[in-house]
Amino acid sequence: MRITAKIKNEMINRLEKIYHDTKSALNFNNPFELLVAVILSAQCTDVRVNVTTGRLFKKAATPEAILSLGLDGLEEEIRDCGLFRNKAKNIIKTCQKLHDDYADQVPSDYDELLSLPGVGRKTANVVSSIAFGRPAIAVDTHVFRVSNRLKLAVGNSPEEVEKKLQKAIPIEKWSAAHHWLIWHGRKICKARHPLCQKCPLNDLCPSASLLETPIA
Repeated sequence: MRITAKIKNEMINRLEKIYHDTKSALNFNNPFELLVAVILSAQCTDVRVNVTTGRLFKKAATPEAILSLGLDGLEEEIRDCGLFRNKAKNIIKTCQKLHDDYADQVPSDYDELLSLPGVGRKTANVVSSIAFGRPAIAVDTHVFRVSNRLKLAVGNSPEEVEKKLQKAIPIEKWSAAHHWLIWHGRKICKARHPLCQKCPLNDLCPSASLLETPIA
């Protein structure tokens, strides 16, 4: 199946119709809490992150407060989140930079976000989009998988997929489409057992016949 611009537009329209009211599943109250939550979300479910941050933010919800915990104290607070040692090191370094260079505030500039330890394109895009209202498409594992399966944006790296999604989706829909693709990946286009028979994009998806499994 050749995926034309018209088919891509139809894919986006259907995703928008189904997931139009979705938003981030992470709990946060400000840009700093969002930043920490997204750093913690690497290889960890949003449900687990919310449990971790729910506990952490009661004790320390600012860069200065997290620095006061120290590395050992922070590790103990986030121990139930995957890769907690590496995440703790990055969060401490980021908090130190925010405290020293940004008066404990998260910068809104994209390049400045990328300069923070532990912050890659995905995290910078999420914070830029959700916290500061900038058009952005963050490519996590769900977005990467769904985009490639649909051939909405085919790429071997998150950055390549991000750039192709930017071409396929109108800029005013970038930030929202990020959530549509995530939720579609969670609910329907799952990694191991995609629910192709239930998928509202089944007739448009070039991968459906290859992935389809019987409904239990």
